[in-house]
Amino acid sequence: MEKKSTRGRRSDRLGKTMFNKIGGQAVIEGVMMRAPGAVATAVRRPDGTISVRRREFRSAAEKFRLFRLPILRGAVALIESLSLGMGALLFSAEEAAGETTKEAPEKTRWTLWLVLAGSLLLGIGFFFYLPLLLTEWTGVRGGLAFNVIDGIIRLVFLLAYVKAISLWGEIRRVLAYHGAEHKSIFNLESGRELSVENAQSFTTLHPRCGTSFLFIVMIVSVLVFCLLGRPDGIADRLVRLAFLPLIAGVSYEILKLSGKWADRPWMAPLVRPGLYLQTMTTREPTADQVEVALAALRAALGESLEDREELLKHVG
Repeated sequence: MEKKSTRGRRSDRLGKTMFNKIGGQAVIEGVMMRAPGAVATAVRRPDGTISVRRREFRSAAEKFRLFRLPILRGAVALIESLSLGMGALLFSAEEAAGETTKEAPEKTRWTLWLVLAGSLLLGIGFFFYLPLLLTEWTGVRGGLAFNVIDGIIRLVFLLAYVKAISLWGEIRRVLAYHGAEHKSIFNLESGRELSVENAQSFTTLHPRCGTSFLFIVMIVSVLVFCLLGRPDGIADRLVRLAFLPLIAGVSYEILKLSGKWADRPWMAPLVRPGLYLQTMTTREPTADQVEVALAALRAALGESLEDREELLKHVG
């Protein structure tokens, strides 16, 4: 009996070690999954069938050693995620509408990229520049106090934004697919057979989620900005913006560690706030939605899935 329990724990650790680079995102009526060497998107079409697109993908970190360096790899991963996410979103929009993706209008692609660029600018303005202005209006002069207040305002803005998104009726199905993505990844990491029933037994809250990443960014930015002191002019504000890639890189490393050691008591204070935010950015998915997420996961893994299942048979 004890041997079986030990084997289960070793299988679980092996699964997490082998697939800790797997992640994804919810899209329109589907899920995009990324695994080492490939990215796949599965979408539920209007006729009830599941459309799957898979393509090989090697990250810059796999091609160049420079981009494997800690912190730098986080900034690179963020840029790649934005690019892959936009491609998956375009595919899902077309498939969910029952349109062909072979001749996607170039105008639609440019529109989505412009929307992304605009969203990034608005995000920087809303989460970094506006809180800075509000803090300046308080009249606080001390560098430490100024940045703490600035950070608190930024965190309040994040909570308000996430809450508003969660209340938006049209986005609820996307949030459910977000939950399906997390359940599928948990299913994989557990070492159990990939199935809708097994996946549904897991929580929708995953420590490596992008929502948790946003919370970590807010905390890291406070620490970094405290070192920069109180900004006194345009130049100082631009310096803060220049530090955003560094903040993203450091946050990425913390996120990886929190995912790896999420079950350790000393990591709980860092993990729990991000999991709380996920209660607003995920919803319990239906079996049909989990089926789509698993289709994307299987497609992204390809032969790796068979390799894992074969290896797990010999663990213990």
